[in-house]
Amino acid sequence: MTKVDIVERIHENIGITKRDAAMILETVLETMKETLERGEKIKISGFGNFVVREKRERKGRNPQTGAPLTIKARRVLTFKASPVFKSAINSK
Repeated sequence: MTKVDIVERIHENIGITKRDAAMILETVLETMKETLERGEKIKISGFGNFVVREKRERKGRNPQTGAPLTIKARRVLTFKASPVFKSAINSK
């Protein structure tokens, strides 16, 4: 599913123009992005949690050459589905 598909669904279900639906979607996604960039957690009841986690620097290996290398510290986005969402997916 793409953003265009989501805009189409919003347009069909709510009855607003596609332009307004696109603006709403962009606003929601931009708000989520800004919140996660600040390191805050997003919890959507019945859907799940989006959390930015800090990964520390660690040692690794180049898979082609086997040469050791250092994997830099970074931030990663994780999503954990709520039990309601998990059961909805598994019931079908």
